[in-house]
Amino acid sequence: MADITAALVKELRERTGSGMMECKRALQETGGDIETAVDLMRKAGQAKADKKASRIAAEGLIVIRQTQGAIAMVEVNCETDFVTKNDDFRAFADAVAGVALESEPADLDALLTMNMVNGQSVERNRRDCIAKIGENINVRRFARLATTSGVLGSYLHGTRIGVLVELEGGDAELAKDIAMHIAASRPLCVSAEQVPAEFLAREKDIFAAQAATSGKPANIIDKMVEGRLRKYLEEVTLIGQPFVKDPEQSVEKLLQSRKARVIHFERFELGEGLEKKSDNFAAEVAAARGDQEPDA
Repeated sequence: MADITAALVKELRERTGSGMMECKRALQETGGDIETAVDLMRKAGQAKADKKASRIAAEGLIVIRQTQGAIAMVEVNCETDFVTKNDDFRAFADAVAGVALESEPADLDALLTMNMVNGQSVERNRRDCIAKIGENINVRRFARLATTSGVLGSYLHGTRIGVLVELEGGDAELAKDIAMHIAASRPLCVSAEQVPAEFLAREKDIFAAQAATSGKPANIIDKMVEGRLRKYLEEVTLIGQPFVKDPEQSVEKLLQSRKARVIHFERFELGEGLEKKSDNFAAEVAAARGDQEPDA
């Protein structure tokens, strides 16, 4: 058997990010051939990634990167909040945001095929990250805005809510204020014209059913429904909402006073729409050790 030196193990650890004993076993299995050991560990890493693919990953990070004339935001998920503090996971998420910003991918599938600075694709790096960290990791979505004449802004609330905004007119400070408002108030779209017809139809049916119980005449009921629809549109559209930093004026009035218009916005909230794990961590550890519940 080849002499497996500490230096060889150290080099393999640096190249793969795997544990010392894993590296030592791979080198022993390959007779000390480090290149073959790297390939072997990559295959093992892919197998680990495939095995973990079905596990729920609803924690993670929202990351925003910006350059002159363009801005990008990504959501990268993991299984536990603990991993969001991991340097390798954070570096991966930040690098994915950089690729989304610089490479202008058409969609998520395209993003996953693009190469990162190490010459490997985002997907390969994702799988390697899973093998190294031991949790399922997903690049869930991204958004990218670019402009030649407008104003771009963003707001990141911790690492869990991110917003991108494109303005026509205004300035960077206004764009950031609008982004902050969107983070807090969760508008559905910019204006009433953009509210999907099916949303309006559903709300109108609900309001009509509620108003019908009042026993009022049909013409009064129609006015009640119109009023409630108007209120609904104020609540779900950006320009209809009271501005969070000055509720005495609407976002629309603020924009008019600054001669600005919101062209588009994107809002990501970490894990929205994903099933969350609700396991008790202490109980999970106890179960793994084979502990029994104490008598009541």
